[in-house]
Amino acid sequence: MKIMKTVKLLCSAMALLISALVATSCEDTKSYAELLDEENEAVDKFLETQTVIESIPADNNFQVGKNAPYYKLDEDGYVYMQVLHKGDGGMAKYNDVIFFRYSRMNILTWADGGDQIISGNDDNVSQAYSFNFQNTTLSSTTQYGTGIQEPLKYLELNCQVNLLIKSKAGTLSELTSVTPYLYNVRYFPSNI
Repeated sequence: MKIMKTVKLLCSAMALLISALVATSCEDTKSYAELLDEENEAVDKFLETQTVIESIPADNNFQVGKNAPYYKLDEDGYVYMQVLHKGDGGMAKYNDVIFFRYSRMNILTWADGGDQIISGNDDNVSQAYSFNFQNTTLSSTTQYGTGIQEPLKYLELNCQVNLLIKSKAGTLSELTSVTPYLYNVRYFPSNI
């Protein structure tokens, strides 16, 4: 009898503990809509510190430099570009192999005032990343998201830009975590 009571008490205690853990984890989990709201707030906070132009200039006559404005590149506002160097390598054509070097910063962490961890391949010459321009049938191209290619619709190869990319135009991991990034990207033609 005593053993039965002890087992029942243990089972009750375990059930309470499991219920508490489930309730806590459900409270800590944010909905997709909440994550999108956080992303939009962080992006808005960043853009408030910049000059933003809502359209592409006629004949791609972008202002250039660290104090240049951010241009909204797509209708939905998923990608904003600041031109640091317009490039001098001719315009990319469909399926051209484009190599790129980048560094990036998490905008959610920046907006929260957290320590920034810069990531990318900018300082590692052994990591060569490439995509086939606008060829979305290749996973080697789509793995980087759609935002990374946007500047090449307007600028020549050998250009350098800062890109604010929201998660919907980012990589799969950025999309699933709903994380926007500020990229610094340089684009190079294939020498083959």
